[in-house]
Amino acid sequence: MKLSIVATLYQSAPYVAEFHRRASETARQLVAEDYEIILVNDGSPDQSLALAIELTQVDSRVVV
Repeated sequence: MKLSIVATLYQSAPYVAEFHRRASETARQLVAEDYEIILVNDGSPDQSLALAIELTQVDSRVVV
């Protein structure tokens, strides 16, 4: 793995999809497909975790 991007999920439900899109786009420019996005479940009271789990089903580079 050439690049790991790590972010927390706290109160980020409105931004998870856009963060994923932007982070993926930038990572591809830097290292092609050799990256992962790690989203940390930090007990957010909103739907951030559920949205992050949905991302893992459509993008194997996302880890929760």
